[in-house]
Order: sequence, then C-alpha cells, then structure tokens
Amino acid sequence: MSLVLDPAAQDLLFREARTANAFTDEPVTDEQVQAIYDLVKYGPTAFNQTPLRVVLVRSPEARERLVSHLAEGNRAKTAAAPLVAILAADNEFHEELPTLFPHFPQAKDVFFGERPVRESAAVVNASLQAAYFILGIRAAGLAAGPMTGYDAAGIQKEFLDGDHTPLMVVNIGKPAEDAWFPRSPRLSYEQVVTTV
Repeated sequence: MSLVLDPAAQDLLFREARTANAFTDEPVTDEQVQAIYDLVKYGPTAFNQTPLRVVLVRSPEARERLVSHLAEGNRAKTAAAPLVAILAADNEFHEELPTLFPHFPQAKDVFFGERPVRESAAVVNASLQAAYFILGIRAAGLAAGPMTGYDAAGIQKEFLDGDHTPLMVVNIGKPAEDAWFPRSPRLSYEQVVTTV
C-alpha cells in the first residue's frame, strides 16, 4: 500500500468516520479539547496564519441561545450533543504574524494590510484549520457533526468577540448507535485528478 498510516488509523480518520447526527451522553472534557487542539495546531497554513477561533458552548443558557440561531433541522441534535463548538475566522489574525512568522514579520503589512485580502485569507486558512480540528476530533475517538445551517449575523453578535466571521458549528461527542446516515457516494480519482 502507498500510505504509511496504519489502516486502522486510516479508517478512524477517513473511511469509517462520518458526520455524526446523534451522540451518547458521555461528556467531552476540556482536557480532550486541549489535546485535540495541541495536535491539530501543527496543520499547515499560509504564512503560518492561525486565524481559527473556537468558542466552546457548554452552559445550558448559551446552548439555548445558540440553538435559536440554527436551522430547524440542526436544533435538536445540537441541543442534545455533549459539546458544541463555534468555529470562526479572526479577521485581525495578521496582528500575530510577527510572532508566528518571525523570519518575515513584515508579512503583516506587506501582504495583509488591506482588509479584503485579510478577510479572504482568514476564511481560507481558518477553514483549513477547521478541517484539521474535525480530524483531531476523530483522532481522539470522538465524532464531529459540522453544520453551516445557521444565522451567521446572530451567532456573530451573541458569541464572537472582536472581528470574527463564523465558519461552522460543530457538535462533538461519542457517536450513538444511530449516529450515521448511510455513506454517500464520492467522486472517483479519475473524476477529480487531471495530469498536465
């Protein structure tokens, strides 16, 4: 086989993992979330940007406020999930570049001084980090239920401090027996890859 990663790990991260729609009531601890972040923070981004911001929604009051901003089909499963995370892009990520990209601290102003460029970079690179975060959840033996059906302006106003753009809401926990929909088809290699 062409992959170095153990087949069981391949299954855990990709083949057997799916978007979870139901969870057990086993809690997800702060220690688990920290371990996930401490693993996935090493995923590559352009200029070592770290625009991802994570808001953990734990209190019943905050959960109720969040659920009110979700699409109807996402409400019940989010209300019942052991943990919910709001993933967002920090549009002022460039302020950290002198520390995160020390061999060229001027990148902060040279490449990201203009707001539209910065917003675009924040969304692209925070989305990469969000994908790593989902893989980290799977690596921890948990399941993720990422969703984008929500009122973004409402979530931003209620939950995000500063200049942050919401990307997705992710339910997190141990998957229940009936957590999965049947596996949906995927495109083949030949449909996706072109050699020039």
